[in-house]
Amino acid sequence: MAKIVGLVYAFLIIFVMDFALQVAYAGGEGSLRPKECGNACAYRCSKTHHKKPCLFFCNKCCQKCLCVPSGTYAHKDECPCYNNWQTKEGKPKCP
Repeated sequence: MAKIVGLVYAFLIIFVMDFALQVAYAGGEGSLRPKECGNACAYRCSKTHHKKPCLFFCNKCCQKCLCVPSGTYAHKDECPCYNNWQTKEGKPKCP
């Protein structure tokens, strides 16, 4: 019986720690899975008049950084990788 109680406590501790880590790192760099990039980029590019290039580059950046800034504009400081990736000309690659 004591072993079962110990296992339950161990499982509970692992569950709580996992939850705490998810909350602590939510929305930051590496917080997305590759399959979530499409929806995040669709929202990010929803208000632009240049949807095709925006979606192309946003998805490319998301696949590399696993992060898309919140909102439809700005907030790039939430994702340093996304923010700092530049073209050969030194312009931002990610929308």
